[in-house]
Amino acid sequence: MLDASSGPKSGEGVWLWLTKIITGFFIIFILIIHFVVNHLVAPGGLLTWADVVKYYQNPIIPIMEIGFLAFVVSHSLIGLRSIILDLKPPRSLLKGIDWLFSAVGVVAVIYGIWLIFAIIAQANAA
Repeated sequence: MLDASSGPKSGEGVWLWLTKIITGFFIIFILIIHFVVNHLVAPGGLLTWADVVKYYQNPIIPIMEIGFLAFVVSHSLIGLRSIILDLKPPRSLLKGIDWLFSAVGVVAVIYGIWLIFAIIAQANAA
């Protein structure tokens, strides 16, 4: 029988469930801003590399992009964990998956932040 409830699953605490819901909201919010700026305001519907580098000179943009990155990574990994919970893995395996997903998430966010600062450095070098 399908569980159509909107609450936390067994093995998923309230805080993880709330984080998944809140990050989903922020992903949609920032994605709308992204589409407007990058596809509706940009000439021809697409920013060039020079436009992107110039765009990142506004201090709000890197902060927004880092937030977007953190929201997407955490939302997707918590969602993937939620799918794995449906398979009812043993607690020991779930603990290992939690560590793996945490490590992957931290590495992905750190790499993304490094890329954002590399773009900013391109503008400063020019």
